[in-house]
Amino acid sequence: MSAVKTMLKTLFGAENTPEKPKVPDASRIYAIGDVHGRLDLLHDLLRRITVDHEQRGGSESCEIILLGDLIDRGPDSAGVVELACNWNLPAITLTTMKGNHEATLLSVLDGETTWLLSWLSFGGQQCLESYGVSSSVLMSGELGEIVAAARRAVPPAHQAFLAGLPLMLHRGDYCFVHAGVKPGVALEAQVESDLIWIRDEFLDSSVDHGAMIVHGHTIRPEVQWRPNRIGLDTGAYRTGILSAVGLQGSDYWLLSTG
Repeated sequence: MSAVKTMLKTLFGAENTPEKPKVPDASRIYAIGDVHGRLDLLHDLLRRITVDHEQRGGSESCEIILLGDLIDRGPDSAGVVELACNWNLPAITLTTMKGNHEATLLSVLDGETTWLLSWLSFGGQQCLESYGVSSSVLMSGELGEIVAAARRAVPPAHQAFLAGLPLMLHRGDYCFVHAGVKPGVALEAQVESDLIWIRDEFLDSSVDHGAMIVHGHTIRPEVQWRPNRIGLDTGAYRTGILSAVGLQGSDYWLLSTG
């Protein structure tokens, strides 16, 4: 029995495993978990993906999907956004999704200060410092000054790019989101707050969501393979392990740094 079938039997707890989800014919997809400012790890993983794609036969159409939370916590949020903004590898397309950290930055740039100091404490300070905002401004506690400095520092092209990021992508039998989906709600009826923030209600659910959900957002020591979801956030900013899943037909495989 193949390793894949053995894993599926373990996951589904049945002798006759269900039909495996598939991506569209002649396509190869790589989904990457939360980068959080680790441009170094993203470069490493993109190199591994490029090599993997070539070794598997580069004739297939290829798409890389970043599952959101490109920014905050790590040292180079600006560099990660710049890479995503200006991707120019013709043989491979890059699609970036919105995470809760991008949504929070956008709200700050829109002048929302309710959660500003909280955001600075969970990664926003490192993000704005990577854009050149001084630590003295960030530590001042002057909310209006911080917002003004952020607006000056984050390039308009980056602001427009982040504002236009999608919340959900469908590829064959797979659905890609940042955090997860609300169980029992049709995919087309999901709301932004759940797609970028949900945790336990989604993570603890075993229901069929209508597609295999590929997500990040919640850190686990290793990639989580479940009958209804694949979780790819392995805490790159603190572990040095940035993870991706490769998908082609009904096959899937893991790539990671570290």
